[in-house]
Parts: sequence; C-alpha cells; structure tokens
Amino acid sequence: MDILIDFDGTVVTHDFPAVGKDIGSVPVLKRLVDNGHRLILFTMRSDVENPISNDVDIVSIPGQYLTEAVNWFKDNGIVLYGIQVNPEQHTWTTSPKAYGQLIIDDTSLGIPLRFDAEISNRLYVCWESVAKILERMKLI
Repeated sequence: MDILIDFDGTVVTHDFPAVGKDIGSVPVLKRLVDNGHRLILFTMRSDVENPISNDVDIVSIPGQYLTEAVNWFKDNGIVLYGIQVNPEQHTWTTSPKAYGQLIIDDTSLGIPLRFDAEISNRLYVCWESVAKILERMKLI
C-alpha cells in the first residue's frame, strides 16, 4: 500500500518553521515500511527563498523546510518512497495530487489526536491509537 504521510502535527508536533518534537511516530512508521508499505511524504512544507504573504499566520521566512522534513525521515532510518508525489503516478496522470491508498494526517476526519501541554500547545496525532487501527486493518 502507498501511504501518504503529513509531517507537522502528524509525525512530529506543530513547531513550524522548526522541526517539531517526537510524538511516537517512528516505531509505527518503521513497522509500516517493514510490512512492505511505501511512505510518501505529503506536506505543505517546501524549500522557499522568498515567501510573501499578507496572512499573519503564514511564516514568511526563507528556509529549507521540506529538506529538513526529509532529513528527519533519514535521521530516523525511515525510507520514503516519494516526496510530495507518488513516483509512478506520472505514467497515468498529470494531476498534482499525490496518489496513495491511505492518508495519515492530523487534519483528517477521524484521526486520533492527543494534547499534552508539556509537549505542544496544539493537538497532534496519537500514534498509540494509530498503531491499533493499523493492526486491526492488518497493515502492521
């Protein structure tokens, strides 16, 4: 299965533009890869030189934000099949939307979330609950 994985609030806490804190995603993501699933990083992060926005909630500071996320996966020994796109989809579509059979994202309806003020001031994915769901689905 090709699985799209968000980054901020999903594999780490929301601390953009910095890389967030550990929330327990590493062992579950490694189990997915070990069970033959292919992970595709699917994030709003990008490497940007001149961000411009009038929205006060948008970080308008240049940075290698996507590269930092990709490096997080490398540093944690998690193999990515794709970054922002399924490497095979260009053979049958020109759509910019990445193709996969499952999306794990903190903004997905029904994804189990948790809150711990000592770790983050925002909700983030509860990986213990995600692991149980994936086990019930026989994906890990």
